[in-house]
Amino acid sequence: MPVNYETLLCEINGQIATVTLNRPKVLNALNAQVFDELEAVFTDLSKDSAVRVILLTGAGEKAFAAGADINELAATDAVSGQAKAQRGQAVFRLIETCGKPVIACINGFALGGGCELAMACTLRLASETARLGQPEVKLGLVPGYGGTQRLPRLVGRSAALRLMLTGEMIGAAEALRIGLVDDVLPAEALMARAQELAGVIVATAPLAVVGCLEAVERGSGLGIDAAMQVEAEIFGRLCGTADKTEGTGAFLEKRSPKWTGR
Repeated sequence: MPVNYETLLCEINGQIATVTLNRPKVLNALNAQVFDELEAVFTDLSKDSAVRVILLTGAGEKAFAAGADINELAATDAVSGQAKAQRGQAVFRLIETCGKPVIACINGFALGGGCELAMACTLRLASETARLGQPEVKLGLVPGYGGTQRLPRLVGRSAALRLMLTGEMIGAAEALRIGLVDDVLPAEALMARAQELAGVIVATAPLAVVGCLEAVERGSGLGIDAAMQVEAEIFGRLCGTADKTEGTGAFLEKRSPKWTGR
């Protein structure tokens, strides 16, 4: 694994990797270099068979990621702005489809691109002090890194439009109520809970975890009948694996399974 990133940190502990946005002086704002390094680290982690779960957080106590770098946005025109949006979308899509659960640990502001980054993750845990929102309308813009598409899918059309049209920030409790985050913890307990949740996932069958991610991803854009076919295909594929034989055998023998990922 490369270790000399300038805008983020990557630590691997057993089967869990932790990626930390490391620009606390600017509230971990997302600039072009951050996107390049996020692409690099998630590409590497996706290929590392030893890593089962990835945690994503921000350095410092104030922010997960406060949004895009406004200086870069101010310099865009119609052509470069579209390219910037497409670049951000591609990196966040890489995170979303890396084949491993990614848990966003939201430890402060997650605004604009920061909120969009969190939404590209598989699960979202928030500290009690977290503040989330899509304030792009206040800059004369719309969310450009997938927010207009992921937010309605997570919280519903009306709640998503309220956040986007007003540009308001909401607290962690409200984010939990509308389904934007999955759990709210005291700030000091956030990473411990994320590690605990990652540990639960790590204890399950590796191929089954990948299968769940694949089924949801492939089926999300299909009608129900086609999506059921995808599910059956993946279910059948897993029925032919050594892990399925081990899992069912361990259950019947009342012992803990020993997964091999085969």
